Amino acid sequence: LHHLFEAVDGLDGGLTSAVIGRTELETAEHIVLKLLAYVILFRERLEISPNLHDEDIPFIPGVVQLDYEKRPALWVECSDCTVQKLDKLAVKAHEAEIWVMLRSPDALAQLVRQMTHAKVRKNRYHLVAFEDEMFTEMVRLLHTRNDFYLVSAELEPPTLQFDFNETWFDVPYFVEKF
Repeated sequence: LHHLFEAVDGLDGGLTSAVIGRTELETAEHIVLKLLAYVILFRERLEISPNLHDEDIPFIPGVVQLDYEKRPALWVECSDCTVQKLDKLAVKAHEAEIWVMLRSPDALAQLVRQMTHAKVRKNRYHLVAFEDEMFTEMVRLLHTRNDFYLVSAELEPPTLQFDFNETWFDVPYFVEKF
């Protein structure tokens, strides 16, 4: 199952299409997190769920940016992932910025508790969470074909303004460095 997003860039009016594939194990929540990660962290050469074909990194990222030598420069997890996986990522993708997209502040707080308890490396991870009401509404609005119009995606302060399938969102989100 694929989800097509027709997106109009609010800055120059250019039309862009993106297809986010959904594996058997992924939920609609995963798809929304990938879309939000792509929008918030957008940069050149950003890819959604590619197979890296790297024996040293046995994981598939939700979103990734590879450097010119095909090593991860940015790695984004867009689902519930274990603390053990995050710890391994810090070693295997040692040069990459590691981001974790979470559906709610409660999920963020739970992950921080788990990471603290497991004593994972500090200052390696950026954790992002969304207001539960906004996230639930986006999941409810998700269709096989979607319209997304971005007005603003700021990291500082963390705010989003966009239209998703004819519903307007103007919301803050949460970013925590661990």
